Amino acid sequence: MGLIGLGTVGGGVVDIINKHAEDFKRRAGVDIELTRFADRNTQRFVELGLDESRCTTDAFEVVADPDIDIVIELIGGTGVALDVCRKTLEADKHLVTANKAIMATSGHELLKTAEEHSLSVRFEASVGGGIPIIGPLKHSLVANEISQVMGIVNGTTNYILSAMTDEGISYDEALEQAQAKGYAEADPSADVDGHDAAAKIAILASIAFNTRITMDQVYAEGIRRVDAADIDYAKEYGSVVKLLALATRTSEGVDIRVHPTMIHRSHPLAQVNGVYNAIYVIGDAVGETMFFGPGAGAGAAASAVVGDVIEVARDINEGRISTQCTCVDDLAVRSVDKLRTRYYIRMLVEDKPGVLATTASVFANHRVSIESLIQHANDLEGCAETAYVTHEAYESDIQAALEEIRLLEVVREVSTLIRVEDF
Repeated sequence: MGLIGLGTVGGGVVDIINKHAEDFKRRAGVDIELTRFADRNTQRFVELGLDESRCTTDAFEVVADPDIDIVIELIGGTGVALDVCRKTLEADKHLVTANKAIMATSGHELLKTAEEHSLSVRFEASVGGGIPIIGPLKHSLVANEISQVMGIVNGTTNYILSAMTDEGISYDEALEQAQAKGYAEADPSADVDGHDAAAKIAILASIAFNTRITMDQVYAEGIRRVDAADIDYAKEYGSVVKLLALATRTSEGVDIRVHPTMIHRSHPLAQVNGVYNAIYVIGDAVGETMFFGPGAGAGAAASAVVGDVIEVARDINEGRISTQCTCVDDLAVRSVDKLRTRYYIRMLVEDKPGVLATTASVFANHRVSIESLIQHANDLEGCAETAYVTHEAYESDIQAALEEIRLLEVVREVSTLIRVEDF
């Protein structure tokens, strides 16, 4: 096998195979060996104790090696990594990748190429870290019509929101804490803006609903605007705030989105804290199931990668090809404007009579009914902070109402909108 990318996960893969190769022979009946390595950082060869004669800075040397039958791609991104994946399959080699971005944008192409060449492509580590979810969706739950798959699929944002909830700190403080502990990158945009979760839910929805959904079709909203005040209001409502990735089969197509969500603290997903992930799947036969585990870290992702390698090795030994694209249906992706749910809206208004009546009348004109209202004093002189929770309303009506409310002289700021889900 060839391993391309010797970062945190790649190093974990090396460690697991070095430690358990003999166990894999006994337990799984496969003899796997890493024989070629590629990374731009040659210091990693030394740090991992690798034979430098088997190492290169050119990934395509590994792909072209005639003695390799499985290539593990752990570079990340969609540039060189995508070329590596394409050329691996074109060279008649099986592919294992943890690359969510590639699978969420070019997965259909790679799976089609693999079928044409009778090869396996496995990508369990692309979603949920160490949580086995892609295999169960493709195999264990295949007897079900899946109606919904959703969950907490980004450990960085879950850590930040958990810290804000448990410690009463601000978003900036929680992000700084996550970076200090290595849970967040120096540039956390992919995580905190929801792009990472969008790629993952695109992959899960494609498999769950047997239809091709790409990352750019997912409505994505991150957590930057979630304030400590919103966390406190959620507690008053008996709820917590989580960044959820949601995909639901509807009569109008697939409703798929990523955004901060207020959920009641009694729901199982509300109990998932820190860097842990959880994926909730509802099927017509099995009912409700939840897959829980570490969503980040070298060991978790490397465990999934090596599990995929073992399955590919079994495929080779048994002369079978288990890879096939299951996206045989052509379901539409429903516009987020058609979403109908409840909403939490926090705004800063002038503290004087008639303000609540004015804002309530705008909501009513746009068919939005208010379920509850909490008003707190604010440090700004002459201002009050109001937090509304609406009854179910259409996204398009909510957005139209807020557009008009922002223009009111008595409204200083519409601070936050968080969707409220009653599962």
